[in-house]
Amino acid sequence: MINFNIIPLLKKQGKSKYWLCKNMNITSHNLNRVLKGETTSISFKYLEDMCKYLDCEIGELISYEETK
Repeated sequence: MINFNIIPLLKKQGKSKYWLCKNMNITSHNLNRVLKGETTSISFKYLEDMCKYLDCEIGELISYEETK
C-alpha cells in the first residue's frame, strides 16, 4: 500500500490541511481521499505541488507498506 506522509510533514511545519488545500487549489474532500488511500491515481502536478508546499522530496512524501 502506498502511504502519503502529508500529516507529519504538515505538523513539522506547523501548517494545516486547509492551508495545503488552499495553496494547491484542491478540495479537502480530494485531499482526504489521498490521505485515506481511497484514490487509484494522482497527477504529477499534485505530487509536484505537495513537494513544493511541504518542502520535501518525493521519498519523504510517499512510503510503501506491503499489504498482507
